[in-house]
Amino acid sequence: MSLILLLGVLNAQAGSGPPAPLAGYFAGGFSSAGRTTTIDKFAFPTDVRTTLASGLPSATNQSSSFSDALVAGYTAGGYTSGVTSTVVKTNYFTDASANLGTGLSQGSTEGGAISNSTVAGYFAGGFNGAFSLQNFMDKFSFPSDSRSTLGTALTGARAAMGTFSNSGVAGYFAGGMSTSGMAANTLTTVEKRAFPSDSRSTLGTGLATSRRDNTGMSNSGTAGYTAGGYNGSSGTTSVEKFAFPSESRSALGTGLSLDVLSAGGLANTGTAGYVAGGITNVNQAGVDKFAFPSDSRSTLGTGLSVARRELVGFSSENV
Repeated sequence: MSLILLLGVLNAQAGSGPPAPLAGYFAGGFSSAGRTTTIDKFAFPTDVRTTLASGLPSATNQSSSFSDALVAGYTAGGYTSGVTSTVVKTNYFTDASANLGTGLSQGSTEGGAISNSTVAGYFAGGFNGAFSLQNFMDKFSFPSDSRSTLGTALTGARAAMGTFSNSGVAGYFAGGMSTSGMAANTLTTVEKRAFPSDSRSTLGTGLATSRRDNTGMSNSGTAGYTAGGYNGSSGTTSVEKFAFPSESRSALGTGLSLDVLSAGGLANTGTAGYVAGGITNVNQAGVDKFAFPSDSRSTLGTGLSVARRELVGFSSENV
């Protein structure tokens, strides 16, 4: 267990009763019945799934997520009855979800989000209510959840990025789209947001192939992964790995079991990463698990409770 995670456990024990059980959550999305409030919880390390009795306050898809390790996960922006600025906080101790009093500074759907463990969560980019690409970055400081808007956002207006984080060091925005529509330009760009300075840089080595609607997994301290997505002509099974701290890129020999886009991703740091749902020609319910550090893939016998795309993943872990 890392020092940061150990301190989080001790703080949780001191101030909030027993520590929250470690688990990953997949929230919201778009099913055959439309947008959903569903939150599926997978316990670590057993991978046993339960579906929370109380899900998101509103049926939501195309949102983004960040996490305050051992405290709460956040579902930010997305589409409800329209593009929303709402940020929902899911408490890891109670599994209850509620809207924050302060949401995003702008309504946004298909943005990207990164986490700096117990320090802050970030949301960037996406589409506004007129479905125009935008460029801003909001920061939510923990534990107050107070919001500020950074003066330096992404290098350009951008949406549908895959994201991953290295707690205490940096968060990354990988791929995405810089124009709208079915023929939208897909990107190989990987941008880095350094913690705690919030300074921005672009990696010299981006993705091997351009993609949007990809997802991410974070094995904090070791590597970040971007998985699946749309490469401009089709979905892909590709999983690319960026090793920390070198940021060198490699492609996993075994990718996803299906060429999904708009899936949800999360990780149990030091143990495994998970990619759930998404869409091929139909919505999917499967969950692929990548064991760390071997990156070997298996598919869980129990998938999501509802097949869906455009969902988010977050975990009560050090990411």
